Amino acid sequence: MYESCQRDFQAALAANPPAGFLNATTVRLGGAPWANQGAAAYEDWYLVRDMAALAPLNEAAVSGPRKAPHDAVARLAAGGAAGLYGLKLGAVLARPAAAAWFGKPAGMSYAALFALLEPVVAATQGGLWIRQMVLGPTPEFCFQSAAPVGLPPAIEALSLSFAPVWPAG
Repeated sequence: MYESCQRDFQAALAANPPAGFLNATTVRLGGAPWANQGAAAYEDWYLVRDMAALAPLNEAAVSGPRKAPHDAVARLAAGGAAGLYGLKLGAVLARPAAAAWFGKPAGMSYAALFALLEPVVAATQGGLWIRQMVLGPTPEFCFQSAAPVGLPPAIEALSLSFAPVWPAG
């Protein structure tokens, strides 16, 4: 029921996008301690042109032809956490199938971390996201890929598999 309502909302948003909205992805996952205490949960990623596009997206989600589908899925949602991330390396994946969440290893500079990850990102055609603002308990980095990827041993990551919900198909 939730997934059907979420797809309806995402379709309404895609059909009537606000200024600055590029696309969205919704996945089902399990094992993330910040989401439903590690049980089955959902992640929505909204790709926007820049931070200024957040206000129009927030307003548009609950108005016009998006209001009814938003309200239907919101009634089924329980709790939530949020994060604001920016793409640091690689590409935006339309349908990520896996993610590795991690923090910067102690004592390692950001420049060294990015140099360590750059070949992995390039080889897997994945996307490395870095947290821009702390809005919840998620780790600082999220590496999304089309399949599970082993990261260098210096990085202790929580690897999660995704089941796509949106885009459908």
